[in-house]
Amino acid sequence: MKDRKEFKQGRRTALRASLALGAAAAALPAAPAMAQRGRTLERAPLGATAEEKRVLSVLDDVYRNHRYLSVPEEDGRLLRLLADSAGAKQVVEVGTSTGYSGLWLLLALARTGGRLTTYEVDRGRHDMARHNFERAGLLGHATLVLGDAHAEVTKLKGPLDLVFLDADKEGYPDYLQKLAPLVRPGGLIVAHNMASPPPDPRYVEAVTTNPAYDTVFLNMHAAGVGVTLKKR
Repeated sequence: MKDRKEFKQGRRTALRASLALGAAAAALPAAPAMAQRGRTLERAPLGATAEEKRVLSVLDDVYRNHRYLSVPEEDGRLLRLLADSAGAKQVVEVGTSTGYSGLWLLLALARTGGRLTTYEVDRGRHDMARHNFERAGLLGHATLVLGDAHAEVTKLKGPLDLVFLDADKEGYPDYLQKLAPLVRPGGLIVAHNMASPPPDPRYVEAVTTNPAYDTVFLNMHAAGVGVTLKKR
């Protein structure tokens, strides 16, 4: 009888705890609503100098045309913030596309005096990116490489401050294997499309189970961005 009484009391305690958790969860905004609230707080970036205003104007033009747009604006701004706050001097981008994400990185590199090396396999997109970099006045900070990045990145030398992956998703594990050794301790590896399309599970496993890395996932309501700190 004592065991049965304790069992019933335990069930009542568990039920009360469950109801309390449910009430707490109901009081929280839904995740999409929270994400939407964050987006409504954002404002368009403001240029502080004539040079920055020129780049932002080109970015706006590329964004409005939406042709082969590689990342949304919020992810581009995140890239700039990461590169600028890290004081990045050597940045590698795998997947130039038409240069939209590269322009955001170059905004930071123009301030730090750094350089972007960016890889694209498609001639048309490569040429369009070069044109966009040139009209933004940032071509002097960029090296554009036309070719298969899987082969071309093996020619790189480190140390690298930041790597941005936005090419063939199934190729991310190979890019990580080849580029991570070149990234300095304290450097960043940023991977796009961690939510949509679904990422390669091998890449996710590699950056979340290795004690040499610390990885967070951002903007998962959209394409998703994985930011990995190389600790050593």
